[in-house]
Amino acid sequence: MPTPLLPPQGAPPRDIAKAVNAALLGKINSVGEVTLAPGASSTVVENVLVSASSKLFLFPQTANAAAEMGLGVVYIQPGNVINGVSFSINHASSSDTDRTFFYAILG
Repeated sequence: MPTPLLPPQGAPPRDIAKAVNAALLGKINSVGEVTLAPGASSTVVENVLVSASSKLFLFPQTANAAAEMGLGVVYIQPGNVINGVSFSINHASSSDTDRTFFYAILG
């Protein structure tokens, strides 16, 4: 379960400590998993933490995902990012249903 965001007006010390400790242990909210949509040439990933200045990283988790990445046809155009809403992954249209990636959003 992701650590909730702390309110801008401040939070109790225990909540702050939990959030900081989780981050120090690598438990950050800006990661996820996505399976590319079969039969489509793009897939939308909803995540409120994404912004136009974010760096987006994809990590293939299946052989078909790795093959797709190896072909050089998986990419994210900067214009496909909607601040605080989502980003779109462009990819080849395929009937494969197991092109699964982990993703990370930094910044």
